[in-house]
Amino acid sequence: MTDDAQARIAEIVQKNDVVLFMKGSPLFPQCGFSSRAVAILNHLEVEFDSVDVLQDQGVRQGIKEFSDWPTIPQLYVKGEFVGGSDIMMEMYESGELAELFKH
Repeated sequence: MTDDAQARIAEIVQKNDVVLFMKGSPLFPQCGFSSRAVAILNHLEVEFDSVDVLQDQGVRQGIKEFSDWPTIPQLYVKGEFVGGSDIMMEMYESGELAELFKH
């Protein structure tokens, strides 16, 4: 894992209020978990940026170390790691995720 990839990830996370590291793109998710994460954000009408980890091996491996979280997708809001699609689903169902975007 290169420092370069870590620096790029840190910059992306800091630069964007809401960013989803995912497999594929919001229009063409490449896995079911990424698809679910996109669907949740779209349902909440949240504007978000995305990073396709399949396009960059450094980021694909680096994001797991950056967050200390083993799976993708990963959601970041205002520089903070929120979680993957399961956590997003739980937070969505409890209303916690919608609250996160109100501020």
